[in-house]
Amino acid sequence: MSVALSGPVGCHGITVLAARGSLEFEAELESDTADLCPLVLSLWEGVGGAAHVLRDPTRGGVASALNEIAALSGVGIELDEEALVIPAPVQAACEMLGLDPLYVANEGIMVAIVAGEHAEVALASLRCHPLGRQATVVGREHPRMVIMRTAVGGTRVVDLLPGDQLPRIC
Repeated sequence: MSVALSGPVGCHGITVLAARGSLEFEAELESDTADLCPLVLSLWEGVGGAAHVLRDPTRGGVASALNEIAALSGVGIELDEEALVIPAPVQAACEMLGLDPLYVANEGIMVAIVAGEHAEVALASLRCHPLGRQATVVGREHPRMVIMRTAVGGTRVVDLLPGDQLPRIC
């Protein structure tokens, strides 16, 4: 099993947060809001039923979506921190505000759980569509829970938050 993301993490949530408050960032931020149906069709044409789960990680971000998938399937997930695409302005805003980008809302990316042997074809199918140009495989099956292998070689648990990191923003 492989976990793919169709694009960068956190753009929508940070953009809306900045627009609703008095936050001003030097870098341009833009929401990733998009109709995912054409991207789903592109993936389906490439791998068909080898795409086991598709999910829009809006509420609670990528971390919450993966925890919900893991809980419902009984299969854990190991993320690779270095494989995640987090735009520099989103990373900087999260660091400044004390937020974890994995829990920030997304509106125009999709989480896809695909059979491991179909991961490369799934990526090619996603990348051939404009919404999936930055698609990447970010994880694989783990025996127990959702964890992340960090850039420094350690691991950390990526759990559901007991509350919301941010209030509902849209």
